[in-house]
Amino acid sequence: MTAAANALVVPDFLTLTLGIVVYFVGVILTGRIAFLRDYNIPEPVTGGFLAALAIWAVYVLAGTEIAFEMTTRDRLLVIFFATVGVNARLSDLLAGGKTLVVLCVVTVFFVFLQNVVGTVGATQFGLPSSAGVIMGSVALVGGHGTTIAWAPAIASEHGFPAAVEAGTAVATLGLILASVLGGPIAKFLIERGKLTADPADPLAREGEAAPAASIDRTSFMQALLLVNTAVILGYLVHGPVSAMGIKLPLFVPCLIMGIVLSNTVPFIFRGLPWPARTPAMTLIADYSLSAFLAMSLMSMQLWTLAGMAGPLLVVVAVQAFVAVAFILLVLFPLLGRDYQAAVLSAGFTGLSLGATPTAIASMTAVTKHYGPSPNAFIILPLVSAFFVDLVNFVAINFFLAR
Repeated sequence: MTAAANALVVPDFLTLTLGIVVYFVGVILTGRIAFLRDYNIPEPVTGGFLAALAIWAVYVLAGTEIAFEMTTRDRLLVIFFATVGVNARLSDLLAGGKTLVVLCVVTVFFVFLQNVVGTVGATQFGLPSSAGVIMGSVALVGGHGTTIAWAPAIASEHGFPAAVEAGTAVATLGLILASVLGGPIAKFLIERGKLTADPADPLAREGEAAPAASIDRTSFMQALLLVNTAVILGYLVHGPVSAMGIKLPLFVPCLIMGIVLSNTVPFIFRGLPWPARTPAMTLIADYSLSAFLAMSLMSMQLWTLAGMAGPLLVVVAVQAFVAVAFILLVLFPLLGRDYQAAVLSAGFTGLSLGATPTAIASMTAVTKHYGPSPNAFIILPLVSAFFVDLVNFVAINFFLAR
């Protein structure tokens, strides 16, 4: 395949508009194809992947590489996690503390297991051991961001010159696999165990007690103001934290500020209208996540996968098999074999093979189908943001030093 003769960069506003179109393509297909509904494939995943295929066709047939400006996409991710924080209740988080600890411990084991699988695969195909880390937690648990951070050094210092290209390809393929595997895993666990959402869950009770409230201008503006306040406070916290040398994604302090606001202000100013867990807040969350994921998937450069050598494909396939087996045989039982464990199993698929937004999208599709599990949406982002990067840093250095 020849390199693209020219590149077309789509401006930011048009990228957002195309993302919305892509989302509706996914909605139409999901409405018409039972398989997509039954196996909880998120609409943005369906539409985004088809758009990525179309862009690949343009690359092949016209020699034009289409790229997208992504400023709005990144802002939407921050907004979404702010809504997650706003909807969190401290009592719910404390109740989920044991699950959070178990998930952290299991994640440590899995990150090292993933590098063992990658290293064994590299050895079997005569590649340097550093290639095993690239085909392990660098590109899979770490995703594109960790690949960009680590691959150049691995290419220049650890005897694997193709680290950047291989890592990008593996991360892209992992994102695709995570997008399509999370929902089916949850479906299998929920239906096999006849699991249901906890009837004691406040969201479940509220949903049964009364029909959904309408969304008007005031309720929407209240929700938007609260989200924007959480984002602003998150920005203010992120600067000093980064200056201290603590590297966290921007969405983490925004999520935390949302939690702080929702668990302090309503108790200080009693009677103040508080839009947490309202239809307006749900609308903002659904819009921001759906648009983010549609834009992320449609922008994948799938032609990078076309050049993947056989060893990379084989190792990634084995990694996917190991991840699914680990989730079914280890993670789900340790998390308690209940409905929340099944939802977190869908999320862990994204954490282990793709990215946090993919994990959240899979969990969202599952909970829309089977019922709410609000703690899962707090627990998994905390593990993926606070914990995984630290564990991955230790694991990568451990395996590169061997």
